[in-house]
Amino acid sequence: EWLRVIFLGIVEGITEWLPVSSTGHLILVDEFWNTSAPQVFTESFTNMFEVVIQLGAILAVVTVFFHKLNPFSNRKTAQQRHNTMVLWGKVIVGCLPAAVVGLLFNDWMEEHLMNWQMVAAMLIVYGVLFMAIEWYCRRKDFRITRFSQLSYGTALLIGVIQILSLVPGTSRSGVTILGAMLLGCSRFIAAEYTFY
Repeated sequence: EWLRVIFLGIVEGITEWLPVSSTGHLILVDEFWNTSAPQVFTESFTNMFEVVIQLGAILAVVTVFFHKLNPFSNRKTAQQRHNTMVLWGKVIVGCLPAAVVGLLFNDWMEEHLMNWQMVAAMLIVYGVLFMAIEWYCRRKDFRITRFSQLSYGTALLIGVIQILSLVPGTSRSGVTILGAMLLGCSRFIAAEYTFY
């Protein structure tokens, strides 16, 4: 099982930083890598493993963006500390819709959507959407090019769009980047906001 664990770690490490579903790819690997030791990869172990394996990516984001997200930094002016607190407010507002829907419908989604067919279909659908939206936005002048221009209302709408990421195979970062771009955010703001 060590080879499987190492392979899952490599898949997670590569896909976590791309706007593709890292969890979806782990589901596909699990589906097609049937081993003779199912007593190791039980359902509870697999659920715990997916959380732990993603912890590395979370810690990397915290490390990279620590100064930018730290509202108590002595190196920031009072205005910069205020702007950081406002950014935190927008991040929280953007997380609320998916958190509420996820808590309410988690069991139903686990039962009906958590399968490799759904994952494969969503990877294809969002691949096509990325190409279409990138083509649509190729000459667009984005109205939100700084975080100070990102309103709480836009943050909430991005959060509503993020609900789509509850479907397995849908990249949370991918769907929020696409949604933010459609709402007028530049690629930079859309990508960095989704990491936050």
